Amino acid sequence: MDSAFPQLRDRLHNRRFAVAANASGLSGSGTVFHYLVEDNGISSTYQGGRIRIGNQVGRVTGPDSIELLFHCLTTEGEMLAGWSRGTVGVDDTGRTTLSFVWGWLSGASGGGESSYVELVD
Repeated sequence: MDSAFPQLRDRLHNRRFAVAANASGLSGSGTVFHYLVEDNGISSTYQGGRIRIGNQVGRVTGPDSIELLFHCLTTEGEMLAGWSRGTVGVDDTGRTTLSFVWGWLSGASGGGESSYVELVD
């Protein structure tokens, strides 16, 4: 099955992202996310900063929207899990951006908003 939103796939597949803003979360300076997209399914790995290793799984929900479940192991040995709903955009320089609203499901409480920008070689 082909993706119903190929432009979103093209913006995410096999691309890496760094944190632009995340005041309430664990990912921060040094955390890098690597996304893969197959059909309307999304997966990613992330690590760096306070994150020893993390994974995400999700789906494309619209032409510029995604939803994800995530879990991670921190450098302090904590295991955390949560959800997020995001929007995929493009900045003035042509880099892909991600903006999320998210919350914790296990290991912590609360949530917040975060944003990410594509890393370009």
